[in-house]
Amino acid sequence: MTTAASGAAASPPAAEGKGVGPLLRAWRERRRVSQLELALRADSSARHISFVETGRSRPSEELVLRLAEHLDVPVRERNALLLAAGYAPRYPQTPLDDPALDALRDGMERLIQGYEPYPALVVDATYTVIAANRGVAMLLEGVPESLRTPVPNAMRLTLHPEGLAPRIRNLPEWRGHLLAQMERQIALHRSDALRQLYEEVAAYPAPAGADDGRPVERATWFALPLRIEHAGRVLSFVSSISTFNTPMDVTVAELAIETFLPADPATAKYLNSLVS
Repeated sequence: MTTAASGAAASPPAAEGKGVGPLLRAWRERRRVSQLELALRADSSARHISFVETGRSRPSEELVLRLAEHLDVPVRERNALLLAAGYAPRYPQTPLDDPALDALRDGMERLIQGYEPYPALVVDATYTVIAANRGVAMLLEGVPESLRTPVPNAMRLTLHPEGLAPRIRNLPEWRGHLLAQMERQIALHRSDALRQLYEEVAAYPAPAGADDGRPVERATWFALPLRIEHAGRVLSFVSSISTFNTPMDVTVAELAIETFLPADPATAKYLNSLVS
């Protein structure tokens, strides 16, 4: 299992604490955009962008937000840019249990329940499981309670030697996919928690016999499958991750919904037989 939603150590540490200019330059360089190209996108001038980055000019609040938008800066980091420029944060971070998010939580629950019997779950920026359906519960049968409580984490559940890892038939490939996904998030976000999680799960030893050694007909797969054993049979899934469009809240921006589709007719038939 995996997801989405956001990550750890984005802009270079050297840019921190030096005002908005170095932070903006770090984001621009990370996106591999020239000052001229950014200026054209943001309806500014390369000269003004240069002055902002070197601290010779203080950008307006509107310009900071416009540059952040064109650099695809995550919502949490847009608040950091505003603070560095001397402005108040624009985007709130509403607790997920706040009544204001009741409709959102209800909608996510209905969505993943409607996806049954196929597995689906909701995670936050550090892969904490916010909600999961019965398809996920089926896959987690037999996983120790210590990994499932008090707060389950999708990466730990998947890669821990006592979690799903021993049942994943293509663990080296799936593990590589998950770690690469986390690395991409770490490159986009500043989060010590995500970095620590990455270092933890990357250090897990591979369970003996996790890869059955049988050749996989890769030409038949249209996406990397998760091949996992359940009740004596191997099920195959391909995953899809969804996030919210144009989020205006940090919490909502960092939520991700991951769904698992059957990758072959046998898996679909088996899952549907469980509810028929």
